Amino acid sequence: MDPLHYVLAGVLAFFQGPTAFTIFGLGISSAVLMVIAGFLTGLVGGATPGLSGAFLMAVSLPILLQVFGFTPDALLPVMGFLVGVMKGATVGGAVPAILFQTPGTPDAMMTTLDGYPMSRRGQSGKALRVAHFASVTGDTFSDLVLFTCAPFLAVLVEHYLGFTEKAALIILSLSFIAAVVGSSPMKGLMAAFLGLFIASIASGQDSYPRLSMHTEILREGIPLSTAILGVLILGEVLAAFEEMFRARHNARPISEAPPRSNDNGLSLRERWRLMPYISVSAVIGTIVGALPGIGSTLAATLGYVAGHRMHKGKVPFGKGAPEGVAATEAANSSVSGANLIPVLSLGIPGNVGAVFLILAADSIGGFNPGPGVFRFSLSEVNPQLITAFGLFTAMMFANILNWIVGGQLMRACGIMARVPKQILLPMVLLLTLTAIYVQDPRIDSFVFAFAFALLGYLMRKLMIPTLPLVISLILAGNLENAVRQAFSVSGADPFFLFRSPLSVAFLVAAVLVVVLVSRRRDGDRRKSAAPATRAAAE
Repeated sequence: MDPLHYVLAGVLAFFQGPTAFTIFGLGISSAVLMVIAGFLTGLVGGATPGLSGAFLMAVSLPILLQVFGFTPDALLPVMGFLVGVMKGATVGGAVPAILFQTPGTPDAMMTTLDGYPMSRRGQSGKALRVAHFASVTGDTFSDLVLFTCAPFLAVLVEHYLGFTEKAALIILSLSFIAAVVGSSPMKGLMAAFLGLFIASIASGQDSYPRLSMHTEILREGIPLSTAILGVLILGEVLAAFEEMFRARHNARPISEAPPRSNDNGLSLRERWRLMPYISVSAVIGTIVGALPGIGSTLAATLGYVAGHRMHKGKVPFGKGAPEGVAATEAANSSVSGANLIPVLSLGIPGNVGAVFLILAADSIGGFNPGPGVFRFSLSEVNPQLITAFGLFTAMMFANILNWIVGGQLMRACGIMARVPKQILLPMVLLLTLTAIYVQDPRIDSFVFAFAFALLGYLMRKLMIPTLPLVISLILAGNLENAVRQAFSVSGADPFFLFRSPLSVAFLVAAVLVVVLVSRRRDGDRRKSAAPATRAAAE
């Protein structure tokens, strides 16, 4: 099959796959239906403070696996739902940020700076329209970059990287994630090493269960999805419960929005004036998204800063400038497509949403994210490549859906920001425990879940980032296999990682990333502490 036939086969696999039902004799594909359901779920969840795309993906994945099973036909419906959630949550997070100064997702924090002042002026409709237009434009641009770059990057990786170089690349990725996530590179490295240690329990190619301490509960290892749900979701729930109990006496009612003004539309000329800000932020978000571990929050910050430098309008940034909303939303939305570049071409997840896409692929089987996905073969069919193009089709379908109905649904979801936490948190806890039990119906799964919930809670209290731990749990198996194979191919050379110039370059880059980021963070701390020291001396 030539490349064009692979693209056509992926499109047909999405639209003409297993049907959910028929309308007037026309079959509706399960994948199409699940993208729509995922997008609506993500939009509502993103508009609800306390929920996020990562939580919705984590809870829905075990349930989807039980519904669709573990056959190759389940890949596109399950991954389509997750993609829909990811895209819907990114757009929906702007709703409470604009209407109530309560970001639905962390990356919408910068949206409050100009979105909420616009809402207080009675321009909530205009602010939501700006956010939707910028978000969908940035997301579409990012997806086009993904479709173009991921296959070429995968071909280069397959051609130039052997087992040694792949092992060094995984080490570089873990070092990069550990260094840039959180307030301290050392804490990030601690989290990454802890994840590698946990993943090594009762796993690997040894003939005995490693580190199990001769206990039955550890003999089969730690369930990966349960560990991730416990650290990411249940740990956050425990922290949110504590915060709610501390602030219950200081809770303030949500203020009502002022009457709407007459200036709530968004004309074609206004959209054109926003395009320079959207374009710059989309490029920034795409570059940031292609780097593993940085995430959309930094992209939103960089996009906002770049827009602020460009701005020459009447309303200054921070006082209700539409350009500020556009710059922020374009930046954080353009991350969603680009962060799948390292996933599909290298098999390395860059953020939490990508983690669950890899978990879905590993659980179902038949699709192994990495360079082998984009191996074009004229003599035999590569089913993984068809699945990849089907996934691309699902992403574009979600974008089209967002262009058509996303804006109307955003404005209708404002009521979700009023859901009180004392109602929301128990629902989150119940849904998460249900998902864990559906995935692994044993009492041991709850033991692991609460143990990792406590671990996640302690990490948050100690300000240790959880993402490096989660990513290292995912990559530990790939790292061990690459190291074992490289060691075997080298003839049991103990210095096999240092025999390849490219491998040495990756390892040196890993060390430099940690050192440079640590020095920069120390410099920032000294600068921030200097004014306080001078004030105390005076």
